[in-house]
Amino acid sequence: MQTLRIEPCTLPPACEDLRRQVRTFLADTLTDYPAEKRVRNWSGNSPAFSAQLGARGWIGMTWPKRYGGQDRSPLERYVVLEELLSAGAPVGAHWVAERQSALLLMRLSPELLAPRIVPGIARGETFFCIGMSEPDSGSDLASIRTRAHRTDAGWVINGRKVWTSNAHRTHWMIALVRTGSQGEVRQAGLSQMLVDMKTPGLTVRPIINQLGEHDFNEVTFDDVLVPHEHLIGTEGDGWAQVSGELAFERSGPERYLSSSQLLLEMLAEADPTDARQAVALGRIVASYATLRQMSLGVSGMLARGENPAVAAALVKDQGALVEQAMPDIAHDLFGGLAAPGSTLAQVMSYTARAVPSFSLRGGTREILRGIIAKGLGLR
Repeated sequence: MQTLRIEPCTLPPACEDLRRQVRTFLADTLTDYPAEKRVRNWSGNSPAFSAQLGARGWIGMTWPKRYGGQDRSPLERYVVLEELLSAGAPVGAHWVAERQSALLLMRLSPELLAPRIVPGIARGETFFCIGMSEPDSGSDLASIRTRAHRTDAGWVINGRKVWTSNAHRTHWMIALVRTGSQGEVRQAGLSQMLVDMKTPGLTVRPIINQLGEHDFNEVTFDDVLVPHEHLIGTEGDGWAQVSGELAFERSGPERYLSSSQLLLEMLAEADPTDARQAVALGRIVASYATLRQMSLGVSGMLARGENPAVAAALVKDQGALVEQAMPDIAHDLFGGLAAPGSTLAQVMSYTARAVPSFSLRGGTREILRGIIAKGLGLR
């Protein structure tokens, strides 16, 4: 059995100066932004807000300047993300592109695709979605059936993707497709393609979630033609590439701060003389403090150039447990005390309906624990 150690990480003074700048900006910009919108956290979608962040250099902070970045450290980026998420800022428009898509393009197409597309992401103008999940596949990405075959004109894609967040609002998709036979290895024959969402033959249909909102989509490919140069990386290396991409998806503070608005509302409503409330809320705050140190440690691993895949899976798994427990705690402590229509009641209601998805996005609990067990040599 192997051990996993997430080293403590201390933020340098420059990060705290940056934190004050971000807090001042958010206090001015989100003055009238209500809690009912803040509760959506990183799923809130505002292209105008993304453009404001881009203008301040707070998107793609760690990227090279040739791609529109600022050459700043992962720890500085962490501070900005932490403040944005804690404030419930509407960062969903650029979130996927900044968190993972741009990194993939810079690493695997540094001279062709990245110079053309990534600067727009840094400006908060270019948005991405991820084409991974498929009908009947669940979290088993190795079973996908969407196929691309090479022609003289380019790659032709046929198939379907589901649960594709914000596909109706984005400019590009990075799609995982099958370009070869899997043979004896199920993960073989997969590749990643950059797809323009305006390409003929591509159809986006809404999937309305239990909140009555349209974030998810079904995307159908009917002879969608993609240029040869839109193959990302090497044909057949898609599984290894997407595994690295998912490590970035699981490593950020959004994996434990998605229910933070509910915690803030509970703290605001708590009775200082109620020992039961104090104990319950104290336990949540203690869990947050632990998860923050773990998440910050993952950011420190990124800063040192280490692979954070197992540590990120652990933070994501434990973060989802804390987040998903919070509505039940709120109901137990305040269910009969929250006035109907009050801010606490509205935030509690939204969070209770949203949390089931927290253990699905970025990998189900079973998938994450499989990664952790394998990384620790337990299987």
